[in-house]
Amino acid sequence: MRGLSFAAYPTSDTVESKQKALLAEARIKEVYQDNNLQQLDWETEVDTAILGDGCYKVFYDEDEQKIRVSSPDVSGIFAWWLGDDVAKVWRVASRYTLTQDEVELLYKTKPLKKTANITELWTKQNFQLWLDNDKVEDKPNPYGFIPFIIFPNLREPKKFWGTSDIDNVIQPQRELNRALSQLSRILELSGNPIAVLENIGSAEDIKVKPGAVWVIPEDAKAYLLDLLQGGGIRLHIDFIDLIYRCLHDISECPRAAYGGTERDLSGAALRVELGSLVQKVTRKRTIRTGMYHQRNDMILNLAKKYYKEDFSNITHRVIWGPILPEDTDRAAQNEQLLVQSGIHSRRTAMDELGIQDPETEFKRWLEERATIRKQNIDLPFRSTRGGSKWRAEEAASNIDDEK
Repeated sequence: MRGLSFAAYPTSDTVESKQKALLAEARIKEVYQDNNLQQLDWETEVDTAILGDGCYKVFYDEDEQKIRVSSPDVSGIFAWWLGDDVAKVWRVASRYTLTQDEVELLYKTKPLKKTANITELWTKQNFQLWLDNDKVEDKPNPYGFIPFIIFPNLREPKKFWGTSDIDNVIQPQRELNRALSQLSRILELSGNPIAVLENIGSAEDIKVKPGAVWVIPEDAKAYLLDLLQGGGIRLHIDFIDLIYRCLHDISECPRAAYGGTERDLSGAALRVELGSLVQKVTRKRTIRTGMYHQRNDMILNLAKKYYKEDFSNITHRVIWGPILPEDTDRAAQNEQLLVQSGIHSRRTAMDELGIQDPETEFKRWLEERATIRKQNIDLPFRSTRGGSKWRAEEAASNIDDEK
């Protein structure tokens, strides 16, 4: 989630289109801040990785008169799609439980039970609200679109619902728990050793403690059982390390991602070491890019409907920060070369470098440059590029003045 931002661009080179693009960016950022979407996105991402799917709801709050974004529990979300095209969702149902007071506060009706199951049924044309088995409301969809975005953690081919990151690591984790418990018991017994007595029929008051004195027959033998002799403990540790390696490989999260490397690695070598993690994040970002783009579309559509704002002839995109730490100086030099070569604009370069408001930043730069130029005109200074030539001319001028 680090470095996530959004940018809007005009599709035509007109002042009106540029103003629309700036307004679209401002509206998206306003909704982002009002709903604290940075924290909500983080919490939703954790839920999605565990449950296998995530969900957002974008709607207009009539009481607060603003656009809201929430993340309902995906376990209460049901979806219907057309045939074998899982991308065409035509109906979504959201089911959740409310207390008696909450139902009365929200829907002005009092259920008979202490809790009630609320079901929202959405299509592009209609909206239905069910209280348990009773239909409370049935009206046309006020938005014109289904206000739910359902997305998978990692999608299985040809399937709508995604897979969790937990499924693949359950068995290795159980094996790790068993191995650690076994090693813990061995160390516990070694810390509380067992006394072994040979050629003794019976024994009393034999205690293992510092300074203890044992009285045994002449031909008897007594010693402490050492469970760690012969290097047996090393086998357990090696087995635990092997399980750790399996966990890192299966989860595609190498040990280096936690800051642990057995040797010093250069930048390129570290990228190779973290290659599996980069690939996993890239796969997830591919899914999240479409989801965030759809969420921004819903925000702009609601702003168009309720705020009477026009966002035609613009496009927007999702900008991700680098997955791995990068050299900012090197990135700035690359963007400078791209701008000077005419490959892309200053605006795109600032977007790629993570500047939150490129237009405002560019205006500030223009103002600073204009101020510096004005100072150079109002307060001219003699150029020092001439060096010795200028000093020679000044010395000759002084000699002429003396004469």
